[in-house]
Amino acid sequence: MMTRNELIERLGAPLGDLADDRELYDEAVELRNRTVGPKVYLRGLIELSNRCRKNCLYCGIRSGNSAVERYELTDEQVMAAAEYAWRSGYGSVVIQAGERTDREFVERIERLVGRIKSESNGELGITLSLGEQSRETYRRWFAVGAHRYLLRIEASSPELYGRIHPADHSYDRRLEALRALRDEGYQVGTGVMIGLPYQQIADLADDLLFFRSLDIDMCGMGPYIEFPGTPLAEVPSAFSREERLQLALRMIALLRLLMPDINIASTTALHALHPQGRELGIAAGANVMMPNLTPAVVRGNYKLYDNKPLQDMDLRGFDVALDNVWGDSRHFAARRSAASTERSR
Repeated sequence: MMTRNELIERLGAPLGDLADDRELYDEAVELRNRTVGPKVYLRGLIELSNRCRKNCLYCGIRSGNSAVERYELTDEQVMAAAEYAWRSGYGSVVIQAGERTDREFVERIERLVGRIKSESNGELGITLSLGEQSRETYRRWFAVGAHRYLLRIEASSPELYGRIHPADHSYDRRLEALRALRDEGYQVGTGVMIGLPYQQIADLADDLLFFRSLDIDMCGMGPYIEFPGTPLAEVPSAFSREERLQLALRMIALLRLLMPDINIASTTALHALHPQGRELGIAAGANVMMPNLTPAVVRGNYKLYDNKPLQDMDLRGFDVALDNVWGDSRHFAARRSAASTERSR
């Protein structure tokens, strides 16, 4: 098992040519294929709304951005996207939105999750990425059929977390939400941005160790990309965009070596920095992709960062798992099995 110093050494190797890391990527891919298989699992992304109560310093849909055109999909648009995913053999959909905690929103998600489960005959898996909620809300959504939840920490260092969020944000509250999700039975995912202002190589090594210590089931992380007009965009990063891409691929590969049986997404942020970014992520050890199913008429308004890809994903060339195979985290299954065995003793 790699130590913190070894992670720092591998992350801190000279940056410049992606081919220089081929040995690392190949090691990660070989381990992935041995532990979770070579298949790529699809999560059809439905961006429900860009309305958000939070004002994160890096985000294009932050509540303080008056220039963004706000939208909210109708129930019919959500169900049409979910039906497309189901009919196309996708294993799952991801419902993502800006964070809201009001009763109307909570009840709407509950209703939509239940409908998707019912109308897909229970065949479509459902991942949610809807921010910090109460334990009761997580419980309600799980009860109607959601079974995975992605809640990114964005920076595992409390100090760095504080520098990229407004003062009313709480690192400890974020951690408590992640723990609540696990307690309620979800497969739990988190992730970070790579190449943030104020971030150093040691922070990235600590991010990887944080994932392992939290014993996550899945991860979605990618390079930080400035959004013009946000407070953080005015602060320089220590890394160029090209270097952030390379670091993100190293992070994917090293996380695969640290946690061989989790699900790791090849994120759209990779594609924003390279025309074959998603392919590079899979070739570095990732095993999940998220084709965007948000209606094209509003897709451009869900811009968390600059240069976000808006076109449909070309899946040719990937060894894709279809036939509504969920592709659940094997780490989650092993963890639940071990817990069950412990309880029966």
